[in-house]
Order: sequence, then structure tokens, then C-alpha cells
Amino acid sequence: MDDIKQLIGKELQDFEEKFADSVKSHVPLLDRIMHYIVKRKGKQIRPMFVMLSARLFNDHVPESTYRAAALVELLHTATLVHDDVVDDANQRRGLFSINALWKNKIAVLVGDYLLSKGLLLSLNNNDFRALQILSQAVKEMSEGELLQIEKTRKLNIKEDIYFEIIRRKTASLLASACAAGAWSTSQDDDATEQLRLFGEKVGVAFQIKDDLFDYGTAKIGKPTGIDIREKKMTLPLIYTLEHATPDIRRKIINIVKNHNTEKDRVDEVIQLVKASGGIDYTQQKMLQYRDEALAILHRFPQTAIRDGLESLVRFTTDRTF
Repeated sequence: MDDIKQLIGKELQDFEEKFADSVKSHVPLLDRIMHYIVKRKGKQIRPMFVMLSARLFNDHVPESTYRAAALVELLHTATLVHDDVVDDANQRRGLFSINALWKNKIAVLVGDYLLSKGLLLSLNNNDFRALQILSQAVKEMSEGELLQIEKTRKLNIKEDIYFEIIRRKTASLLASACAAGAWSTSQDDDATEQLRLFGEKVGVAFQIKDDLFDYGTAKIGKPTGIDIREKKMTLPLIYTLEHATPDIRRKIINIVKNHNTEKDRVDEVIQLVKASGGIDYTQQKMLQYRDEALAILHRFPQTAIRDGLESLVRFTTDRTF
């Protein structure tokens, strides 16, 4: 990550200032909340993908690239704020969530504010293509979330549905980040689509890595087994259910449905998943998507920026947090 930040360090620093400016308001309460949001920023993976995707086609980063990165971050933050309300989550990345500090009503309005700021940022600067790219992602994210809720109720998610959910829910935003970055410097439809597909593959691998954390011991800001407690059907569990004996399958489903708040029972499911080969299978799938993303990237000439993108892709699957 340090090498990547050296490549686009100035761009990221400039972006942070521009992003902080983009969320300012004339309401003191809102400004306090925006300051809290800016200060607790995460790894900035998506802005990095925007910047690197833009520089793949032009070493000069125009204002439209910064606006694309800000739009991605505004929409991403809005969805996180709303997700925490939906999930009744009190923490995000180890810090208090907006709804925990300021209650649900304010959190929903903050999410709406961030969404409107993103729309206005694009519309006021005639960034219609970037807005189109990101609006498609927001639509897909909502569809993915609702599809997951629908399927979780019945615990009948198959592997193809799982991939459809994470493609929409997580990968669509990373895909749009890469596409918006590429468009900002290339204005080329084919190049933009190539980077969109590249970002989608990376996004799927990224989500699979997150799902694997739920079965490990790495300190990632959430306790192990939380997906099981929330009855989320991720790939390790789906694989296990599809390959388990009828008795083991009934046992797992019973625990997930009726005993998902009991730590010992959740740990039992985790051990069954590990014993079934569910972890190994999921890791193989993650690496498959990573390699498909790199195959797309390698269609472009080798440069320091392309190497930086490759390093960022590998970080998403090698990270320990």
C-alpha cells in the first residue's frame, strides 16, 4: 500500500481536501457529523482505484477525476450510513456509527444529504457520464441488498445467487469507480467498459475476502461468526450445505435459524465449514476472480501505474484486515 500511495500520493492528498470541501454545509450539526465522517475515513480503496484507473490513460489528473472520486466516496458513505441504520449497527470500522451517536432519524437524513451532494457535484459540472455510471451502481447495490434479504429468509441461496448478490451489492461500486476514473481521462467507451469489468472482478474477490474473515481469527473490526448470527449465506456456508450429508445439513440450518445467537453453536458451524473444505473452495474462487481481473489489466501496456493497479488488486485478496 505504501508503494501505491507514493505513486498517487499527491492526488490522494488533493482528493482528501476536495472531498472535505464537498461535504460542507451551512448547518452546524451537519458540519460536525461531516467532520466526524471525514476523520474516520477507511483505507480509501475506491478513490485509489479511481485515480489509478484515470492515470492508466493520462498522467495528468483533471478536476473531473477528483469529482468522480468524490462522487464514488459520497455515494459509498451514504450507503454505509443507511446500512448501519438498516442493520441497527452501533459500530463501523471499530468506531461508533452515525446512528449510534446521533440516532436513526439524523443518520437517514445524513445519508440523504451525502447522496444529494454527490448528485449536485456531478450535475453542476456536467459530469453526466460519471453520474450515469454511478447511478447504475446505486441501483444495483439496492437490488443486491434486497435480493439478499429475500433469500436469507428462506436460507436457500445457491452459489449462482450468491455471486449475483455480491456482484450487485459490492462489486458494482468498485466497478463504477474504475469506469468513472477511466472515462475521466480517456472518454473512450471501450476502455471504460474494460475497466468497469476489471473493477467488477476485483470487487467480487474483495467481498469473498471479507466473507472469509468471518471464519478466521484476524482482527478486522467485527467479531468472528457475525454473518452466521445475521443469517447471511456466504460462499463457505453455501459450499458446506451443498456438500454436507442430510443430517449435517439439517443441523447447520437449525443452528443458523434457531441458535444463531449462541456462541458455542455458531463456533460449531464454523468448525463444520472448515472441515468440509468450504474455506479452501472459497479461497480458490477468490483467486480465480483476482486472476481474471489481472488478465483484463494486462491487456494494457505495462507501466508503473498498471503495476500499481496490480498491487492494489493483490492487496484486496492478501490483506489481513
